[in-house]
Amino acid sequence: MTRVLLLHPGAMGSSLGHNLVENGHEVFWISEGRSETTEARATQASLTRTGCLADAITQVEVVLSVCPPENAIQVGCTIAETDFSGTYCDANAIAPATSQRILDVFGDRYVDGGIVGPPAHVHGHTRLYLSGSNAQQISDLFRSTRVQTEVLVNGPLTASAMKMCYAAYTKGTAALILGIRALAEHYGVSSALQAEWSQSQNTLWDRSERMGPGTSRKAWRFAPEMREIAKTFNGADLPSGFHEAAAEIYSRMASLKYKEDVDTTLVLHYLLARNDTDS
Repeated sequence: MTRVLLLHPGAMGSSLGHNLVENGHEVFWISEGRSETTEARATQASLTRTGCLADAITQVEVVLSVCPPENAIQVGCTIAETDFSGTYCDANAIAPATSQRILDVFGDRYVDGGIVGPPAHVHGHTRLYLSGSNAQQISDLFRSTRVQTEVLVNGPLTASAMKMCYAAYTKGTAALILGIRALAEHYGVSSALQAEWSQSQNTLWDRSERMGPGTSRKAWRFAPEMREIAKTFNGADLPSGFHEAAAEIYSRMASLKYKEDVDTTLVLHYLLARNDTDS
């Protein structure tokens, strides 16, 4: 049994934690400053509650960070400031350059990770890419679980690079299509676009109708992820402007996280700034 500290049990993190618990490991979470929703997730996932970081960090051999990408460096530095001497795995959607900053803090104790797919509730849909000196250690924790792990051996930061490449297409093209829908709405050619797509791109209109509602509750965290992807393109001396624009698309949708019954019409209003997005 390995004792793991999970930071933090959101929808994805709690699912990873639950898989670890089912695999015979003990997974701790920190209740200090967390919401009732987070507590409910942690309880449902059978995670072990601890009050604060100081209580948890002395009990674990592994720390697994699953948080919004803009918090990844801060979370890593907070752990580094403790007496923790085990393996630190960052599984966030961050650029290799961002991951490098955390690697610089932990050295060989750092494992770079990238998650592809939904929360790990069923087999065959969630993959955790890992790279770094201790990548196999993290992979072994998930053996025989619903989380499929892939250890990448061609560099310590390749897991983050893989995640960025994958999300650049999936979430990036979703932003592009939503932007096109907003553009057509602005110029009054939505009906004409629908008719054309029905002939030449026969599934695209229906796909676009699902994209707005499907991303509305997650856009707040997609925006910083797009900026990490743009940073990744910059790091390869490739144009990054598309994903900077995708970040703006998702930023305009961010407060839809709190809205009920979101439909495409509402999403397009937010993208076109036709209403007060804080209302």
